[in-house]
Amino acid sequence: MLQTDLTPGRTVTTDGRTCLFFSGFSYLGLHQHPDFKASLKEGIEKYGSLFPASRVSNIRLSLYEEMEHALAAMLDQQAAVLFSSGYLSGQAAIHYAVNCGELLYAPGTHPAIWHHVPALPAGSYGQWVAETIEKVNTHPDNTYVIVSDTVNPITGTIHSFDWLRQLQRKVLVVLDDSHGFGILGPNGKGSTHATPGTDQVRYLVTTSLAKAYSIEGGVIGGSAADIAALKRTPYFTGSTPLMPANAYAWLQSHLLIKKQQQQLKNNLLQMQQLMQDIPHTQNGELPVFVYPQYDNKPSLVKYLAERDVIISSFPYPQPHDAPAHRAVLSALHLAKDMQTLQQFLKAYYH
Repeated sequence: MLQTDLTPGRTVTTDGRTCLFFSGFSYLGLHQHPDFKASLKEGIEKYGSLFPASRVSNIRLSLYEEMEHALAAMLDQQAAVLFSSGYLSGQAAIHYAVNCGELLYAPGTHPAIWHHVPALPAGSYGQWVAETIEKVNTHPDNTYVIVSDTVNPITGTIHSFDWLRQLQRKVLVVLDDSHGFGILGPNGKGSTHATPGTDQVRYLVTTSLAKAYSIEGGVIGGSAADIAALKRTPYFTGSTPLMPANAYAWLQSHLLIKKQQQQLKNNLLQMQQLMQDIPHTQNGELPVFVYPQYDNKPSLVKYLAERDVIISSFPYPQPHDAPAHRAVLSALHLAKDMQTLQQFLKAYYH
């Protein structure tokens, strides 16, 4: 385990060394962008460090409704509701959804949308899809809630939901798009831009705002009726609102976000070219490169760390899970950073 006294950007300082940092998230790099930090400072000057009242009190901050309307449009949903973290938005969504039917969890579903500690399916995602279609279609007297992540950032997988078209019964589908929203799809709409609209399916989309947008917050998008009901739950009425400076900075940064999204795409194209001769897996627009650890090779993570390059490698989401060795790309990385990583990986694998 490495320690640092400073927040990483494209580099991290640890043990007195400055290392390239290909880990974490903050895919757009906003947390270290001077313009975004300036907007945050401006937001703190205007709104202070918090809004000192519940969202349901007799005095309301219009900034939150403005951001919710913008997020609902981005998520292609009728309405949206903000929370102070992605984990809280996930918990609010799943505790609401459990009252709508039996929960059918996908393999590897993130703990943010666990209602309890579920026995997640042990088989493949494809096997679970087939079993879910059969279960929903052959049990007309049951009501079901399908629960899944849209992206598995550990394996670098983007899930397709075209199979929902095969459902013949009405279901609620809860999707966590924390690692897709802001970076995948047109204008960062996320993975859910490709989810099918059918008469049998209605969605609750929950997502962290930290992964792409570098602000501590979460949002749920869905039908107007579901969002109105969520705003009556204790997860909304009893929780502290999102820091208003975060909402202000996000709303002020539309052009900067577009610029950083394009920079990330440019970086991804360059990284894909550099990795052509390196053993790895990488999926579409997802800026995550997963590398194998061969039994006859020394530790890849240690090898790179000795050369001042830090990649992601730790058990997640549970302590007993096997670590995956990943290079996580951001909009902050420079061409020379990617070239350095490629040179070390080429020497290691060859």
